[in-house]
Amino acid sequence: MSDRTIRTATPTDADLVGQLLFDFNHEFETPSPSAAEFGRRFAVLLERDNVLVLLSGGAEPTGFAYLTLRPTPYGDGPLAQLEELYVRPPLRDQGIGTVLLQAALTEVRARGAVEMHINVDEIDTDTRRFYERHGFVNVEPGKDYRMLCYIQEL
Repeated sequence: MSDRTIRTATPTDADLVGQLLFDFNHEFETPSPSAAEFGRRFAVLLERDNVLVLLSGGAEPTGFAYLTLRPTPYGDGPLAQLEELYVRPPLRDQGIGTVLLQAALTEVRARGAVEMHINVDEIDTDTRRFYERHGFVNVEPGKDYRMLCYIQEL
């Protein structure tokens, strides 16, 4: 099976997805739960209709795209949020991320999504260029200010 083969994850893939998300967070030194805890949570999430995980590369995934869909009054379909897109470091720059992103767009369009949102750190210029190359536009409301994301842990 090719590194560019894409399939939709099922609850039986929860541990694989959990490990990929853990690896992603570990690579960028982001505090996170363990791979096992992520796997337990994905076992529940992957049962939901509004959660989509795509895996590249077959039995030993080379990467993943994790998306959520939520209702919005701004259109007749859901709004898609690309939560995470990750390709294992030694396999980057081989088109796997592009194939995952294109498959994600195809899947959310098929589910009636009206748009897809992606959050990218401002300093992550490579990732920003990747998404811009694929037709995504950064929507800063003006030169004098940027939209900020406020978070409160509950």
